[in-house]
Amino acid sequence: MTAARDAVDALLRDRGLRRTGPADTGEALLRGAAASAALEGSACTLDDLRAGRGDATAAAAMRVSSELVGQLPSWQRSPLQTLARLHALATDADDSSRGRPASAASAQRLRGVGELVLAGTAAPGMVLAAVVHAEVATADAFGPRAGLVARAAERLVLIDTGVDPPSLTVPEAGHARSAAAYAAGLARYRDGGRAGVLGWLLAAADAYSYGVECSPLTDEP
Repeated sequence: MTAARDAVDALLRDRGLRRTGPADTGEALLRGAAASAALEGSACTLDDLRAGRGDATAAAAMRVSSELVGQLPSWQRSPLQTLARLHALATDADDSSRGRPASAASAQRLRGVGELVLAGTAAPGMVLAAVVHAEVATADAFGPRAGLVARAAERLVLIDTGVDPPSLTVPEAGHARSAAAYAAGLARYRDGGRAGVLGWLLAAADAYSYGVECSPLTDEP
């Protein structure tokens, strides 16, 4: 995690003399939406999304992406409310489950996430982001769109904890390098005890490092 954080810090520091703004953040979020959609099985490419084309999964990822940064104040006050909003964005308008956990047990799991975020922790921001991601993804709360919600929550933690305040990295791209490895890592987190949690944290650190490489700030000027 320290190495991954150093990579993020180097990216933001090295580009400190170059003006960045909403367009750079928007591009990073777009790239994240494309990667997040791919993890859910979408065949849409980044160019498709940039051109306004896409299947239902890609459209859901774009809805989440478009409101993500604006959800930060809500996240800081009420993580559960934000998770509900992210799920509503990720689901279709006629889905009766929009914004609601699937069961009492999953709702309790999400309450634990909210308490963790609001209580504060001495753990590094990247560790908190990885844990929030895995907890939301494995809580069985949000059905087939849980992954979109979990990766959005991960980005919010990276912003909120000061790891990547302008949201210019693309952690979703790191997770999307192998959908099978990503799914296996979450399964080990859920079922593999301490070793499974450690394995997930290592995989997340690798994803964060790769997300630096995918930032629009690394493009040729």
